[in-house]
Amino acid sequence: MTGQKPLILVIEDDRPIRTFLRMCLSLQDYRVVEAENATTGVSMASSYVPDLVILDLGLPDRDGIEVLDAVRRWSRVPVIILSARDQERDKVAALDAGADDYLTKPFGVDELLARVRVSLRHASVQSSDVETLRYRHGALTIDLEKRKVTLGNDDVHLTPIEYRLLAVLARNAGRVVTHNQLLRDVWGPESEQQNDYLRVFMASLRRKVEEEPSRPHYLVTEVGVGYRLIESDDMY
Repeated sequence: MTGQKPLILVIEDDRPIRTFLRMCLSLQDYRVVEAENATTGVSMASSYVPDLVILDLGLPDRDGIEVLDAVRRWSRVPVIILSARDQERDKVAALDAGADDYLTKPFGVDELLARVRVSLRHASVQSSDVETLRYRHGALTIDLEKRKVTLGNDDVHLTPIEYRLLAVLARNAGRVVTHNQLLRDVWGPESEQQNDYLRVFMASLRRKVEEEPSRPHYLVTEVGVGYRLIESDDMY
């Protein structure tokens, strides 16, 4: 991204929602361009080269997943799905197809803006080819360079699998990571259907880092979709 404020492309056929999004984003000094259908949206994604795309799935001419597929053929621009579809399978399909995040309508403005900030930060880190090496939120610190996890002043002793699981979430802090992605990254592509592995190790990990494992503060469940490590206070 340049010294200009980030440019956000909104692909949404509902005019009142487009107007609302433009107003909310413009108040945060983001630059906004709009498309009311899939064909125009794909063309604008190519011609404007936005810093982020907010994409509705229920477009009149093509499904939003097709738009996502078309954009992903040539761009890693962060894409936030905004959709009335609240079924778990729709969220998983969009995230597995390359979306960076998913918000269900109706949505809160503060949550939308927080997801926008997280996605833009991740894009900035990726574009500078610098890996996030340290995560810190509250008492929890994860130092990926030293492979060290602390809770307050105490070291947290993790098994290799627990550490790999936490590291994947830390590198994507603030963003949902699907079950399939976690299974691929931690256990390998042949383990994508082994959700029992994930549940067992996530429960073990929560017992070690959460004050109340049954009411997690750091490791949040996105029901039926995956997990999200709460956004870092600062990322180095």
